[in-house]
Amino acid sequence: MQSDLIEALGDELFAAWRERQVLSPLRLRHPEITIADAYAIQSRLLQRRLAAGEHVVGKKIGVTSKPVQDFLGVYEPDFGVLTSGMVCQESDGIDLNGLIQPKAEAELAFVLAEDLRGPGITPVDVLRATAYVSPCFEIVDSRIRNWDIKIQDTVADNASCGVFVIGRDRADPRDFDLTMAGMVLHRNGELHATGVGAAVQGSPLNAVAWLANTLGRLGVPLRAGEVILSGSQSPLVAVTDGDELACTISGLGTCRARFHGRSAL
Repeated sequence: MQSDLIEALGDELFAAWRERQVLSPLRLRHPEITIADAYAIQSRLLQRRLAAGEHVVGKKIGVTSKPVQDFLGVYEPDFGVLTSGMVCQESDGIDLNGLIQPKAEAELAFVLAEDLRGPGITPVDVLRATAYVSPCFEIVDSRIRNWDIKIQDTVADNASCGVFVIGRDRADPRDFDLTMAGMVLHRNGELHATGVGAAVQGSPLNAVAWLANTLGRLGVPLRAGEVILSGSQSPLVAVTDGDELACTISGLGTCRARFHGRSAL
């Protein structure tokens, strides 16, 4: 794919994000698009957001479960970049007015105490480099109409990043088994779903190691202080004004997300 088309598609996604509009799937308009092209488009989209005043605060890992990988026709995760404009506070709730077609997923957030520079990073290295972990919600959002996505569409769209909120509870990941730690998701006071860390690449530690090694081959380290969202442990939950979600991870604590306002769709 030519560089001018890559820039044009990145600019198109940036405009769709800013104006809360949706686009036809990129893969249908440009059947030749590869995953490498999609990451180049993602990079252009990120450049536009940074130029508008945001800064990088971390990374997210997506497509970590086998059912999602099977649906998208891929056999490894993808990644996106978290920016300052995506950060929400538990106490403030989540304003839907800035989103298009949001869906929530519960997961585990890692906050790094040390840099991780792949390749060669192991789950043990991730454990040693982590300051703490917290339950969190990522509110994914898509600029692609009706969530009609395959891997090229979501990668180009910064892995369908929306916003995220990290719970106040923190834990040392060395104090409990991240693989076997159970997750319970309540929606408006009722049990909605359960999960376990092993659903994420066998362990959230494996997912973060995969990210460190994938980015390391591109010369990009994970930096101390960055937030790493390790991948969903719950089904996607469509959210609307007045909804309240609570994600509790055994041995760790709870993250709550209250939603207000109206998304574009």
